[in-house]
Amino acid sequence: MASRVSLKSKGKASGKGSKASAEEKSTAQSLKEWSTWAVKKAKVITHYGFIPLVIVIGMNSEPKPQLSQLLSPV
Repeated sequence: MASRVSLKSKGKASGKGSKASAEEKSTAQSLKEWSTWAVKKAKVITHYGFIPLVIVIGMNSEPKPQLSQLLSPV
């Protein structure tokens, strides 16, 4: 299905480099968590906000329909 992106660093980590590697991992993990949180929130907003957005845009168009005309299937 969807391919996963590996955030592992290549090469061996030495004493000084291991601290930077841990910091990079922490930053990468934080970025991954934040992006996951943002996508989940965007899905909820899109799910509950799409139909009201279409109704508002339809009511602001010319000619101005009544709400009952806008919601009726015919």
